[in-house]
Amino acid sequence: MARLALLSVSNKTGIVDLARTLVEEFDFDIISSGGTAKTLKDAGIPVTKVSDYTGSPEILGGRVKTLHPRIHGGILARRDLDQDVQDLADNNIRAIDLVVVNLYPFEETIAKPGVTLADAVENIDIGGPAMLRASSKNFAHLTVLCNPDQYDEYLQELRANGSPSLEFRQKCALKGFLHTASYDNAIAAYLAGIQGEGLPDTYTVSGTQLQSLRYGENPHQPAAWYQTGTKPSGWAAATKLQGKELSYNNLVDLEAARRIIAEFTESPAATIIKHTNPCGTAEADTIFDAYQKAFNADSVSAFGGIVALNRVIDAATATELTKTFLECVVAPGCDQEAQEILTKKGNVRVLTLPDLITGPKETVKAIAGGFLVQTADDIVADTSKWQVVTDRQPTPAELAELLFAWKVCKHVKSNAIVLSKDRTTLGVGAGQMNRVGSAKIALEQAGDKTQGAFLASDGFFPFDDTVRTAAAAGITAIVQPGGSLRDKDSIKAANELGLLMVLTGVRHFLH
Repeated sequence: MARLALLSVSNKTGIVDLARTLVEEFDFDIISSGGTAKTLKDAGIPVTKVSDYTGSPEILGGRVKTLHPRIHGGILARRDLDQDVQDLADNNIRAIDLVVVNLYPFEETIAKPGVTLADAVENIDIGGPAMLRASSKNFAHLTVLCNPDQYDEYLQELRANGSPSLEFRQKCALKGFLHTASYDNAIAAYLAGIQGEGLPDTYTVSGTQLQSLRYGENPHQPAAWYQTGTKPSGWAAATKLQGKELSYNNLVDLEAARRIIAEFTESPAATIIKHTNPCGTAEADTIFDAYQKAFNADSVSAFGGIVALNRVIDAATATELTKTFLECVVAPGCDQEAQEILTKKGNVRVLTLPDLITGPKETVKAIAGGFLVQTADDIVADTSKWQVVTDRQPTPAELAELLFAWKVCKHVKSNAIVLSKDRTTLGVGAGQMNRVGSAKIALEQAGDKTQGAFLASDGFFPFDDTVRTAAAAGITAIVQPGGSLRDKDSIKAANELGLLMVLTGVRHFLH
């Protein structure tokens, strides 16, 4: 008896060629449902509709068509179990050797502007996941394919061995379960998202491997890059214009750069990242000037850095970029002349990402025995809610400079201190065990540029020592969250020393 294949797909890429080969080269019979059956029939391929095979019509507008004993019995039967074989014979059910199923485009549907809940719900597949799970469970006796990318490999298995190997069937079963898991996760995430704020009781993460990376943070650590959702977004949607393959560390640093540059939308801005911390960030009237200021803020650390720009790369900026060794450059775009200039540094990875603003809604960190989830630190600084706590009041220009320093400080590893002047970082103290230590590093880096500079701290001052250290170096204004039991000590010191101090009421620890 001919082998039997069940084909029921939403994504019809390659399905006609697969079906024709199954029929003409391997003598398969094909049953199919709905639109897939019509596609095959229109292509001149002999096909039996599921409703004709089961003797039951498709009902509820197509919601029920494959949920039938003749379908699931043929999928789940264990051919090495006499009772299962007898059940098939008693109920006139043929064993199914191949199931080809992919699912309603739920994620594509919810990505459309203005999609309604009703539209989303109607694109939740029921019969497809049921068949995928059933056939994946019974991989010992049949093959399941859920992606057109698998079709050629399946046919190669048939040609080489007459039937797919157990190893291949098991590999396909794993893909089937991963596919249904990812699908259910997308539905759950969507429903959780429309039910308001807060994190769900159950949180799942799924993705499709986009690229195998050479290694992780170190050569002995295997690593891979995964894309969430079916539509590329974020870095998966970036275009690489030139350069070597992206590494794990490149991608981590690129994301850190994106988060900083996303803070600056009104003026041209540039940031240079090393090990996820900014070594130079600046705003200016042109992207050329912004990059030059950011580079000169710490030209030593900029060597081998990651550069993010919030404006299209022009020829002048491209020329500057080629003057030092850089790992990666990312911008919303890159004009043709700039691209030609950048090819002189063929190894530098140049990416364009039009949307540098939109980031993840949550951050996830693995810990032993589980993981931590938090909403993204995407609060927008509102200077109207800041509290001036010193006798000295800020001018509009001083307030703008404090805002610049505060935006950068938010993205520096805690304990974080950032010094700035003229919308340019002068010194960055990152990740020290005490705040005075971070301040000393930032002040040392800034050198004699500290006179009249501004200081931002990601956390409050438990003592007045940081204020006094800053004042001694010539710092003129400080922005910090406040909230210490000893805030009054720092405020008193600032008044004594003639400093301006502003409390934001919001802290930005970054671990």
